[in-house]
This record gives sequence, structure tokens and C-alpha cells, in this order.
Amino acid sequence: MAPATFRQRWSAYRTRWKRRELLWRCIRAGRRLSPLSDRTRQISARDILLFAAIRNEIDRLPEFLDHYRGLGVDHFLIVDNHSDDGSADYLRGQPDLSLWRSGDSYRAARFGMDWLGALQFRHGHGHWCVTVDADELLIYPDYPRQSLTELTARLDREGVPAMGALMLEPFPTGPLGTADAGPDAPMMTRLPWFQPGPFRTRIVQPRRNRITQGGVRERFFRDDPDLSPTLNKLPLVRWHWRHVYVNSTHSMLPPRLNDCYDGPGDPRLSGVLLHGKFLPQIAAKSDEELQRGQHFVDPARHRAYHRELTTGPVLHSTAAQRYEGWEQLVALGLMGTGEGRRAQTEPAHPEERG
Repeated sequence: MAPATFRQRWSAYRTRWKRRELLWRCIRAGRRLSPLSDRTRQISARDILLFAAIRNEIDRLPEFLDHYRGLGVDHFLIVDNHSDDGSADYLRGQPDLSLWRSGDSYRAARFGMDWLGALQFRHGHGHWCVTVDADELLIYPDYPRQSLTELTARLDREGVPAMGALMLEPFPTGPLGTADAGPDAPMMTRLPWFQPGPFRTRIVQPRRNRITQGGVRERFFRDDPDLSPTLNKLPLVRWHWRHVYVNSTHSMLPPRLNDCYDGPGDPRLSGVLLHGKFLPQIAAKSDEELQRGQHFVDPARHRAYHRELTTGPVLHSTAAQRYEGWEQLVALGLMGTGEGRRAQTEPAHPEERG
């Protein structure tokens, strides 16, 4: 291997300091979390953990918890950002869940990543950790017959420290604000359609994070497609206390973790996050976000987007496909099975060993 240039060494130095800065942010934010029900003593060494920050998600929580319990999550670690719809009371009663509250700004906490980073620092080391939003249901090849325990055992055998996933947004036949089934039906029965692309992915230096954009939500950003949401995530990671998310779960440090997923078309094992953005609550949530401005770095630039969501547009078109299952997503190149996978070429940083 050729010796590193001065620019490469300088970039690596800055990246290490950025990681340490973010870790200290997380540690400080953790001191402000108030425990509502701390059951973390139940966590065993091999448990698979799930981390999430939520606010007013009472309608989604039953399916969310059932889905991830079905996959094999052993313990949930949740931060509630001052819900007032009964979410906290509901979560407090779950026997496999620990709950904290924060009254601080979601946006100022790096969209909840400082809170979750604090919990991952305290409890995640050595565990496979799922980090998702309450409106995201992770699926992967051969789920649910293959549990997360079996999936992560495979990743361990192959020396792969993380699994990436594409956010895929299902939508109804009619206008947003409607659904194809009642509120007790599964999300993919209520929102049975999706748009399989097109998607594009680019690599951003020096952290080597990927940015995948496109899909159905880009129709709201016709004038400036670069403003459309980032759709690639790293929701499943073998956690080390030195790991930290940088931009939601879209990117991580150290940079080698970002090399684990190249977006749609990557043949390596990957998943899909079925993102329930367009459930009937979308109008009320978008109207609330117009007032709160908590979900984008520059909320003013996204006001037109939220405003259009409140008007109930129809997303269904000739480009839509009805969801049939994970095999369909593999056939479309939106999910990889690991056949023909690319090996990881960069070893763990010495600081992460032991």
C-alpha cells in the first residue's frame, strides 16, 4: 500500500477530531435525559438493541414494536421528545423497553442523534444495534423467516460491521391523507404502492458518506432536486463506543462504515426501510412542521414542500408498483442478497480494537 500523502493524513486527523467532538456532544446531551423507565439491567451480552427518538407517535407504535419484536429485537431504548398524545405512557408500560425524556430541541440535538448517541455510548458497545425512526420498518432478504440474530451472525462471519438500507416511501391509491385500508391494517396494506426509482448515489469526501436521492419524494423538489431528501441509511451496526452517527443515520464515523452500502444496485446484503411518511396523518404532521421547523437544517427552504404535502396531492402514477414482498425489491435492485458482495478492504482503526 502506498504511503499516505500529507492531505490524506490531514483529512484523517480532522475526521478523528470530528468524531471525538460528536461523541462529546452525545455525552453532554445524555446528562440532560430524564429516565422514565430504565430497564437496561435486563440487557444481556448478545441482545440486539433498538434505538429511536419519538414525538407523538401513538398511532404508529403498536405496529412498530410488533414488527421489530418479530424480527428479534431484544430491548428498545427510546427517547421521547415531550409527546402529548399518550406515547410516553404507552411506552412506559412495555416490559422490554427503557424510556427517557428530553424537552430540548430536536433540531439542536442533531435531529435526535445526540440523545441516541448518548444511549449508544452507554449501552450499545458490542451489540448489534438498530437505529430507526418510529415510521420506519426495516426489512431484508428472507425476512421474517431469517431473524436479526441469524442475519447478524452472517454479517459477523463475513466480517461486515454494518448493513445499509434504502428508504422507500409507500403511498395510497388516492390523495395523500387517505389510505387503502383502515387504521388497524398493516402499513403496507394501507399504503400498497411504491415508485421503484429512479435513484442516484454519489460519494462525498472526505468522510466517504453516500447520498442517494430520487424516488417519489423528488417530485416535490423539481426546481432543485439537490434539496430532495437523502434516502440511504445505515440502520444496523455492530456498535463500538467510538462510533457515532453524523447526519441522522445517513452517515457515520469512522468513514469505513460508510463504505458498507452504495445505495440501490449494490449487490451486498442490504435492506429497505419502509417509510410510513404518507400515512393519513401526513397533513397534520406537515402543518405542525411548518410551525416547529425541527426536521431540516434550513427549514425555510423546505416550507413549500411541507405546504404542498398539506394539499393532498396524488402520488400514484403509471410508474407505481404494488408492493408484493422482499423478493420483488431484490428483483428491482432495491435490496441486495449478498451474492457477489464486495469485501471490505479497510480494517478497523486501531483505536476500535479491544
